[in-house]
Amino acid sequence: MQILHSVWHDVILLLSFLASIIGLVLLAKTNQAQVEELEETEFVLFRMSFAYWLVYCIACGLQKFIFPDWEVLALGVKLTAALSYFLTFACIVCLPLHRVAIRQIEE
Repeated sequence: MQILHSVWHDVILLLSFLASIIGLVLLAKTNQAQVEELEETEFVLFRMSFAYWLVYCIACGLQKFIFPDWEVLALGVKLTAALSYFLTFACIVCLPLHRVAIRQIEE
């Protein structure tokens, strides 16, 4: 059961890695001339969440290839994965909060 879970997690991680790359490419192709100042913050939050998720996916992938003898490197990669996961979560939580703040300013 543990091996099946590990394979499933790796497949989902790979798919989300590819989706994050596609998301960053789509955001890069967005016409920046039409973006208002308030919408620019949303684009930055989207870019940050995709970029942090890419770092998380890379760090999780690296954890599988690091030898157990390299404790310092393994710890650094684990901390990087945890930090990028929390930063991704923070960016995703900030998106609706930013929209609420924009509505309150407009009223």
